[in-house]
Amino acid sequence: MSTTSKPPKALLFDIGGVCVVSPFQAILDYETAHGIPPGWVNFSISRSAPNGAWQRLERGEIPLDAAYFAAFGTDLGKEALWREYYGRALQKGYTTAAASDSSASASASASPPSPGSSTVMPTHPSSAAIPPVPRIDAEALFWLMMSISRTPDPYMYPALRRLRASGRYLLAALSNTVIFPPDHPYSNPTEAEAARDVRALFDVFVSSAHVGLRKPDPRIYALAMQRLRDFAGRMRPAVEGEGAQSAALEAAEVVFLDDIGENLKAARAVGMRTIKVHLGRTKEAVRELEEITGLRLLEEEEEEQEGKGGAAGRGSKL
Repeated sequence: MSTTSKPPKALLFDIGGVCVVSPFQAILDYETAHGIPPGWVNFSISRSAPNGAWQRLERGEIPLDAAYFAAFGTDLGKEALWREYYGRALQKGYTTAAASDSSASASASASPPSPGSSTVMPTHPSSAAIPPVPRIDAEALFWLMMSISRTPDPYMYPALRRLRASGRYLLAALSNTVIFPPDHPYSNPTEAEAARDVRALFDVFVSSAHVGLRKPDPRIYALAMQRLRDFAGRMRPAVEGEGAQSAALEAAEVVFLDDIGENLKAARAVGMRTIKVHLGRTKEAVRELEEITGLRLLEEEEEEQEGKGGAAGRGSKL
């Protein structure tokens, strides 16, 4: 986390990969299941910015319909991007053994996978031909991402509830989002689903698809700061004879949590403090929140288990 001596007054959270299970996990699961090199989907989405189908959907410029899925599929199947991605992998000396099927016989990772991975084999850049672009069912992938990211994170969600109960911090969210069709079940949650909706825990919620801006556009951070100030102004006692007004909340008094580096970089550029939330390691981010807030945010039961070294063979929650 970036450091400053000034204590925070507001905590600003990304949603996917921070407060709920990361859609990146769904992408990785899909790539693994279909023999697609890990990192290709994220590479193709990010390199389609700023006007790819994904980015336009998250800015609320296009509806979530069949035309979107067709456009998203086109972005995921661009030959030029695939060649760029594969070429970078070969320059780094790595290829990934993909599942053998009619669409591809070999694939490559855009960055060296973790040491010890059985799928990684050193290859000279000139020794491998570029295989066909992986075939991806864009609609199936999208709904897999949306489904997994509706599950509250087992560490951050309880921490959010404790932060809310403490009443010591302004809690806000700044998230790149999508708008589901009005007749879709996700637009009409059950009572049980609504009770677990993380949005209810925030004082301010800035949704990219509703404001027409998405991270890392500097304008959405400015908008988030303004809404934080407006809310803080409404919460403090109004000056006699005056209505609510914006509070003098400074960016340095805001701590922003996100799982994407460029989003954190943009937050630091406007003066915010940041915490990087790594895939599958939200507990570490909660510990950082404990340090800066002085509050106990992890479950006592989890702490006791860790103190005993954990039961043999017990799997992690993520």
